[in-house]
Amino acid sequence: MRVLAAMSGGVDSAVAAARAAEAGHEVTGVHLALSRNPASYRTGARGCCTIEDSNDARRAADVIGIPFYVWDMSDRFHEDVVEDFMDEYAAGRTPNPCLRCNEKIKFAAVLDRALALGFDAVATGHYAQLRTGADGLVEMHRAVDGGKDQSYVLGVLDQEQLRHSLFPLGDTPKALVREEAARRGLLVADKPDSHDICFVADGDNAGWLREKLGDRAPNHGGDIVDDATGEVLGQHGGTYGYTIGQRKGLRIGTPAPDGKPRFVLDIEPVAGTVRVGPRERLAVTGLRGIRPRWCGTVPGTLEGPGVTVQLRAHGDEHRARVVVTPDGPDTEVEVELLDPAYGIAPGQAVVVYDGTRVVGSATIAATERVPA
Repeated sequence: MRVLAAMSGGVDSAVAAARAAEAGHEVTGVHLALSRNPASYRTGARGCCTIEDSNDARRAADVIGIPFYVWDMSDRFHEDVVEDFMDEYAAGRTPNPCLRCNEKIKFAAVLDRALALGFDAVATGHYAQLRTGADGLVEMHRAVDGGKDQSYVLGVLDQEQLRHSLFPLGDTPKALVREEAARRGLLVADKPDSHDICFVADGDNAGWLREKLGDRAPNHGGDIVDDATGEVLGQHGGTYGYTIGQRKGLRIGTPAPDGKPRFVLDIEPVAGTVRVGPRERLAVTGLRGIRPRWCGTVPGTLEGPGVTVQLRAHGDEHRARVVVTPDGPDTEVEVELLDPAYGIAPGQAVVVYDGTRVVGSATIAATERVPA
């Protein structure tokens, strides 16, 4: 096959490209230039698209012995990922930009271009496994290395995208991938994993949003209010700087009467109010998802011991009962959580699993909490 290897400049994508080439595929490496102004990504930022990353990807391609190109995807990335990130936080929701990047950039824009150029598949360094099911459909399963499993952020991929995807690392623990990179002479063998949102170089989401939103922000200050009593406990610098479940940075001057720490319970951008309360008020027993994307056929009702949902990229699994209705553009996903979850915010993704298999995902529109 002709394979386009998306090379971020990290160890995982480098080894994935090397494995694809070793398997006999005709591999071409490509690095995605996602910033309109690469110089704005500071040296040493632990994202995934700095200038240093581009140079690391090129050196890895040279070692592997494959052609290498840089594709400018900055306009598409800004429109589909960065603008979405700003709009969601301004609306009081909590987006996942990495999931949106996989959906809109790596497995939509890049895959579309790759297929148009005659490539058969796109290979990435994501930790997930692909298998062919009894019905002939391509199934996506969790990676062998549970600590590195990235099936959550890939839960937006549909069947056509999965048929043209390769995840060469899904059967290997991360420690062995680093050892393999060193054996192959790849200089990125010991490179740290990326953790920051790539376009927020210093990890300060609130500061970045304050600068970029400007007049688009729904507010630049307001009250922090006790949800139970209505008492004003402090002031904030903009609701966009908060997310449900947050504890740090609340700047509450008055200790709570019960002595319990306070967490963000709700965000009201129009009123400019951040409501806080004790952790037990964050317990979620159900949620409603919209805009679902299915990895295979559309399910109806899913229940049983193997049915779980994951609500954060690195969160725990929760046993669940999932009902999908109706089938069509207005499909909604109702999830009953058999294990309560805490700090779940609208805008996050719910990814549905049947055992290790990814069924699909949806965007959380609303949550149901334990009554006060």
